Amino acid sequence: MTYALIAAGVLYVLVKRFAGEPLNARDLLAPPAFLLFFGIRAVDGIHLAYLLPLVVGFAFGALRGMTIRLFERDGHLWQRYTPWTLLVWMTSIGASLGFALLFDQHAPTQLSIGVSMLGELCTVGAKALNTGVPFAPDARKL
Repeated sequence: MTYALIAAGVLYVLVKRFAGEPLNARDLLAPPAFLLFFGIRAVDGIHLAYLLPLVVGFAFGALRGMTIRLFERDGHLWQRYTPWTLLVWMTSIGASLGFALLFDQHAPTQLSIGVSMLGELCTVGAKALNTGVPFAPDARKL
């Protein structure tokens, strides 16, 4: 059930971001924070076998963030995934499966995706701040 919920959430985010959506700070920060919180809670101890896959996951997330197109619309930032973004997503999934097979264990899915999204947050956040264009307002507050 957990995998189905995670897959549905990731699919929802992918569809929205390929269509293009306003980039607000809350939506940039909340998914990795949520997934990291529950991913860390799911870890039953320190496993050094998790270290390399998580570092690689963070790097793929940062690379994915560099493929995301940021642009101004209505006076604030918008984001849109590109075909390169999808290629990086698919490659990172392949790398995660490879590490799982190689080490015969894997970090909790929530933790792996959360670390990857944290890498994306770092690069997209830095790119966004460098544009000088404000983040979109939080739609929940409108």
